[in-house]
Amino acid sequence: MSDALAMIGHTLAAYRDKPHEAARSMPGAFYTAPEMVDVERDWLFAREWVCAGRAEEVSQPGDWFSYTIAGEPVLVVHGADGRIRALSNVCRHRGMVVARGSGHADRFACPYHAWTYDTTGQLIGAPYIAERPDFDRKTCRLPALSCEIWQGFIMVNLTPDAAPFAPQVAGLAPMIANYHLESMRLRYLATETWATNWKSLMENFMEGYHLSPLHRRTLHKVNPTKLCRHFPPGEGYFGYQVGFAAHIPGGAQGHADLSEEEARTCVMVGLPPGFAIGGAGDYSSFLCLEPQAADSVRVKMGLIFQGEDWPQTVVDRAIALFQETMAEDKDVLVAMMHGLGARHHATGPLAPAAYEGPIWDFTQYLARRLAPAFAERAQAAE
Repeated sequence: MSDALAMIGHTLAAYRDKPHEAARSMPGAFYTAPEMVDVERDWLFAREWVCAGRAEEVSQPGDWFSYTIAGEPVLVVHGADGRIRALSNVCRHRGMVVARGSGHADRFACPYHAWTYDTTGQLIGAPYIAERPDFDRKTCRLPALSCEIWQGFIMVNLTPDAAPFAPQVAGLAPMIANYHLESMRLRYLATETWATNWKSLMENFMEGYHLSPLHRRTLHKVNPTKLCRHFPPGEGYFGYQVGFAAHIPGGAQGHADLSEEEARTCVMVGLPPGFAIGGAGDYSSFLCLEPQAADSVRVKMGLIFQGEDWPQTVVDRAIALFQETMAEDKDVLVAMMHGLGARHHATGPLAPAAYEGPIWDFTQYLARRLAPAFAERAQAAE
């Protein structure tokens, strides 16, 4: 095990189970060490539930899109039987990626040798391949991955027989049920690659300490830092709530089930390892993170709106605010990667739980989930 990994493992173990009052930031190598990404890919993204996007992306039978989870090509498809599936996107012949991008089809032909599969993943064509003792067309198919639709989001797990996702986040129900994220409709979707560490982006989206200083011209006017409050984390989630500034009619077009307080509150939820939701009554945002390297993360981001009666001008203003806010975040996070690698970088105390509590919750999650990885590598090094 490298010195950097040993130091990171030691720090996570030292921080584990400490209260928010003792919360500190992590050392720079936690974000900059190239070998850390391999640990996170193998022990987090390849084992935990990951959000691939929204169900509206595949709203009709035959709709599909490709995605990558922990380096594994995934095909998300709405089958002819009405079921949304996540399939391995690797041809059973020679390993070519079957489909790239998104589209609509009733079958998928591998571009290399035209082995063809239906929308359930079943092989339906293998040109010039005769029946033989070691090959049965009827049992040849693209492997199905664990897949659930939760609140309108497509959740995928690469591990066989994964424990169901929904029970892991049942504790969120009292906070998010009346927002009815499942009935919101996708109005904006974009994918970008940012030159920063994926954990930095997750932490940034999940803390309110920076809302007023960094977003003075944007979010501060809507959800200022002073209105943030932390909520207790669960095993598979963490986050905070933030109110709307007095002059903002928060959630005016939200679901009828919302209480007045809920309509005036955003619920910011992190579902680690790499999924985050900014939930509000009228419209909500989300991020799906895919680490590429220590200093590179592919981020799928979107906005979902409650109801159909939205003038395009209002939608456009919401999109513009989101884009401007994310651009402000990106500028800081890219610059921060330089600082995290500086020789004079040092850890510092985190702000009170109301403002940076979710960062400590995320650190605690990582300390728990990655402890076996560091123990295994330490043992192998002996």
